[in-house]
Amino acid sequence: MKKGFISALIIALAFSAFAQSEKKGLEKFIGEKSLPDISLSDINGKNVNVSDIGKRGKITILSFWATWCVPCKKELTNMADIYDDWKKKYNVQIVAISIDDSRSSTKVKPTVDGQRWEYEVLLDVNQDLKRQMNIQSVPFTVVVDAKGKIAFTHSGYVDGDEFVLEEELQKLAKQ
Repeated sequence: MKKGFISALIIALAFSAFAQSEKKGLEKFIGEKSLPDISLSDINGKNVNVSDIGKRGKITILSFWATWCVPCKKELTNMADIYDDWKKKYNVQIVAISIDDSRSSTKVKPTVDGQRWEYEVLLDVNQDLKRQMNIQSVPFTVVVDAKGKIAFTHSGYVDGDEFVLEEELQKLAKQ
């Protein structure tokens, strides 16, 4: 009986410690942190410095995704439906960052073209940006305020998350 209780306690503590370390890893980017100084290619081969994206004077949504990730594509498609409204209401830009590796990155442009996403799309084929920002899995969303500071992060996607995201955009637009 004691062994079972002790084992359960150890497991509970391990999960708690993991959850706390995960939270601290994401929280360290909110507030004072700007986007990392790292260059990625867009889907047309042009180099883009990620830190410059946050200096455009717009609220920026970075959506980390992959062609093999069904929830990622669903999120980007649902955001596409309301993107024009967000641009008008909140001065927003969306940048979709594919984490597809060099083999599957050839599917990115056909996917973007097929979906008719009007986002700027960057390729993080070595997942350097993903690692630098401590992103564990996709879909993962980062919102950067108009001053270039990371203001909000969200992991995962379920239908309706774009409305939670819009609430964050409303707050940032009022600042």
